[in-house]
Amino acid sequence: MAYWILKLTQASCVKKALELSRLMRHRGPDWSGVYASDKAILAHERLSIVDVNAGAQPLYNAEKTHALAVNGEIYNHQALRAEYGDRYQFQTGSDCEVILALYQEKGPEFLDDLQGMFAFALYDSEKRRVLNWPRPYRHYPAVYGP
Repeated sequence: MAYWILKLTQASCVKKALELSRLMRHRGPDWSGVYASDKAILAHERLSIVDVNAGAQPLYNAEKTHALAVNGEIYNHQALRAEYGDRYQFQTGSDCEVILALYQEKGPEFLDDLQGMFAFALYDSEKRRVLNWPRPYRHYPAVYGP
């Protein structure tokens, strides 16, 4: 279960994000993770399916300039990992990490390359950009902060 709040961060916002994330823990009891900066907060409650031991989220690129919280499954992740493995340093075996590789390579134009059911929030701290993507399946609850 991914949960994210995107806004200027204050201590109270981080605390509230953690409280709200805890309310969703029953949907993803295997791991809790938070990314917090002065511009964005991403909180994630994980139900482990792919890369059970090393797929903790939020996920980051090697430089830690991109943070990603995902709920769902990328069906073609193995093909994408093989295609981008020589140009992107994968940190985990998570199916969702291919989103970071695609974003690094193509920017926000990468969505057509993904096959699966997913929703995500990707924060790019260099460009100060947030990408939110709910797929049309609408199986995944998400909450956005003002």
